[in-house]
Amino acid sequence: MPDVVAEQIAIEQAHVDRVLAELEKAATRAEAVHTEGLSRGQFGRTVETGDAEGGSLFQRDALVYHAARRRSALDTQYEGLVFGRLDLDHAMGSQRPQETQPRANGQSGEQPAQRHTARGGDEREVRYIGRIGVRDDDYEPLVIDWRAPAAEPFYRATPAHPMNVIRRRVLRSRGATVIGVEDDLMVPEAPDDLVVVGDGALMAALTRTRGARMRDIVATIQAHQDEAIRASARGVTEISGGPGTGKTVVALHRAAYLLYSDRRRFESGGILVVGPSGAYTAYIERVLPSLGEESVILRAVGDVVDAIDTERLDPPEVARIKGSTRIRTLLGAAARGRVPDAPTEFRAIVAGHAVRLDARALDHVRAQVLRQHQRNAGTAAAQAALGETAWASLGIRGDREAKAEFLDRWEDHLDVEAFMKAWWPQVDPREVLLWLTDADLVRRHARRSVSPDEAELLAGSWRTALETATWSVADVALIDDLAARLGPVQDEPQEERGFYEIEELEDLSQYGVTEVQPVARTAEAKSTLVPEDPRGQLLAGRLGRPDEYAHVLVDEAQDLSPMQWRMIGRRGRHASWTVVGDAAQASWPDPVEAAQARDEAFGAQPRRHFHMDTNYRNAREIFEYAADVVRREVPDADIPRAVRETGVEPLVRPLGPEPLAATRAAVQSLLEEVEGAIAVITPHRYAAQLAPLDGEVGAGPARVHVVDPMSTKGLEYDATVIVDPEEITRESPGGIRVLYVALTRAAHRMTVLTGP
Repeated sequence: MPDVVAEQIAIEQAHVDRVLAELEKAATRAEAVHTEGLSRGQFGRTVETGDAEGGSLFQRDALVYHAARRRSALDTQYEGLVFGRLDLDHAMGSQRPQETQPRANGQSGEQPAQRHTARGGDEREVRYIGRIGVRDDDYEPLVIDWRAPAAEPFYRATPAHPMNVIRRRVLRSRGATVIGVEDDLMVPEAPDDLVVVGDGALMAALTRTRGARMRDIVATIQAHQDEAIRASARGVTEISGGPGTGKTVVALHRAAYLLYSDRRRFESGGILVVGPSGAYTAYIERVLPSLGEESVILRAVGDVVDAIDTERLDPPEVARIKGSTRIRTLLGAAARGRVPDAPTEFRAIVAGHAVRLDARALDHVRAQVLRQHQRNAGTAAAQAALGETAWASLGIRGDREAKAEFLDRWEDHLDVEAFMKAWWPQVDPREVLLWLTDADLVRRHARRSVSPDEAELLAGSWRTALETATWSVADVALIDDLAARLGPVQDEPQEERGFYEIEELEDLSQYGVTEVQPVARTAEAKSTLVPEDPRGQLLAGRLGRPDEYAHVLVDEAQDLSPMQWRMIGRRGRHASWTVVGDAAQASWPDPVEAAQARDEAFGAQPRRHFHMDTNYRNAREIFEYAADVVRREVPDADIPRAVRETGVEPLVRPLGPEPLAATRAAVQSLLEEVEGAIAVITPHRYAAQLAPLDGEVGAGPARVHVVDPMSTKGLEYDATVIVDPEEITRESPGGIRVLYVALTRAAHRMTVLTGP
């Protein structure tokens, strides 16, 4: 068999070499066009409107741009540009699973490839499947884009519904070199001229090591997963399933498929992918580019709002208060309330009249304006309403000319202008939270929506933010809520320069100054400076209106608080959605309130649900241990079926009096047993002691990573060391559900170190 396998690898390598050669030819042609364009442009010729040569220059630039994009797609290929092959026999008929999605609009690479007549006279066809479509000089397809309708049988064919497929082959590559092939036979018996090798593509992929980034298993997607990927782009697609069922991979491939099937809509409108942490987004960042898509915005929950990027977590009791919609009472009152240190009285002489307005009158004007205006957009309305109140306070009736003169003077009065800057300043939403470091102010604004003890916890959390110069992840949703209430901060109108100023600026040379020129500092340029004080760091950058997207993908959706659902919902008001989650892994404790906020974000759109019930990640021995743990408190947990066995049970050892020594011994043992990454998942209690293990070197690059349980959401490793499971349960917001997450991160080996 080794000779047979080597022969088959050589056959596939020849085709891959041909594909790469075609791409190199395309790159060479693009480079030639680019060089010609540069040579023509260097003479500084101005192209007039309607100039025929100008049109050709535009076409050439467009060609260079698209050729560069194609070359970029080749440069970002991951584990091989060509990953699959289909051998079809069209004499078999057209058996196929029921269609779940209308065919995509015409894209390159969606036509059948290499139809030929095999021995025996039966009409055969060979299709190669890859990350992008590639054609030869005669415009015949060498590779079919995996998202094209012609590629569907690669994912959806089964022995019960072969879809004319005789053999499905997966090509495993390292760079441009084919290193293995795995075949799945879709008919009871292979034709005499067809060689079948390997034990099946899926199981081969599952035994491979886990590295620092998520593997793109596009080549091993199963039929039920493919149905979710190609489901209708309209409405809400929910994907559920237990750990290791491939939910995330399916969702990311769905994003790539949507861009392919309706590029105009989703590339122009954008796709937002929201994950639980920065570690998660770094882990998956290569998946979509490796599938040929770079038009997707990846955000962790802590950096959904522009100018804020944080991963600091509040204590569970504080996160629960901030995540609940009841905190909106506090936020609303704070946004409408008095600005701290703002004047509480107005006194001035306007148009010969002495005007005095007390705090009650000022509060009435503020409340009146904020009923119809956002605070930051309501400055002019506030000044006008204040003028009307000032005139009414004089008690003069019926004299329209006097009122007109008074209001005219009011508009440009220097005392009024100075008062407005202090009384009605532009308010950054982040400043409002910093006002609330005062527990008394929190209690006053909360109006019994939080208890006195909770008010102290909230004020203390924002004092912590000020001390550490970092917002918490839960704060980001509150800032977004306040931004929606306050509106964007408005720029002050630039003052007009006097004639003498312009003259001096234009005639500096008479003073011997020839090297220096004045440069205006824009607001954007100022915002790039990083302040040194903690308050300045918290307020650094600029918050604008949230971008809206054509599609929103949310992973680990079970962890989102109601306030976080509202934040993401503002970015998907007119979007379709893909939502991935598992209730048994939830860290948010109130699923009913979260479901209500989620439903508000989705609106009345139609929904469809796909359930993944096969665990591809964990060895059966590891997953059975984890399932037994979670069932103790979550008897109705969605427990998938693990399909792989290693024959090695998880090791359970005492942590002992020397946590670092015990953990290092467990790690050293695992380094000898697995080839890929190893995670030491530890509660906060031991994090500092175990920090020296992070980056521990085995054979080759650093393979050991020390992580907290919440940061492992969505990640996977070859092996894990679980440190003190009971302490993980005690300190985690989701209790045993978060421990369940930690226990299901390992693919091949797991060691559990029990605490004292």
